[in-house]
Amino acid sequence: MAKMQANQMRAGMVIEFEGQRYTIIKQNIMIPGKGNAIIQVDMRNIKTGAKKDQRWRTADTVERLQTEDKEFTYSYIDGTNLVLMDPETFEQTMVPQEILGDRLPFLQENMTVNVKLIEGEPVSMDLPETIVLEVVEADPVVKGQTASSSYKPAVMSNGAKVMVPPFITAGEKIVVKTADGTYYERAK
Repeated sequence: MAKMQANQMRAGMVIEFEGQRYTIIKQNIMIPGKGNAIIQVDMRNIKTGAKKDQRWRTADTVERLQTEDKEFTYSYIDGTNLVLMDPETFEQTMVPQEILGDRLPFLQENMTVNVKLIEGEPVSMDLPETIVLEVVEADPVVKGQTASSSYKPAVMSNGAKVMVPPFITAGEKIVVKTADGTYYERAK
């Protein structure tokens, strides 16, 4: 275990807090009008799957657990588990769906994922930074809207809703960030 400052926490890291192991889902630095900055962290208990919100001051320290990274290829969903294949040995590994949380819709068949392991047990999974999805449904452009600040909702081929610029139409392929499900650019 290694100590680190709270402001160094990032999504996907594994920490020990109050004797339990947690995976960081999301972190946000809040700077109030006066006073010190606060780190707001959403985390999931690895054993129970329970979510927890925790706040730290930026100077606080937390215990970061050392993880082993291993690449797998996603195969399919079996009940509540994701079936991953080790590309070297072709062995299959079962990982609970909850490990991905809100990012589950962005998981695609045959996608290479990075799984973080502690003592051989999967605790966190990273998807590629961006993926290409097809727009299935997009609202028409409303005349008079400026292209610079207005976005419209669009439904992707995986069922996820993404806010896209007004020039995007149904049938186009776009690049989406998997971390937060936001539009990045048109696919080339």
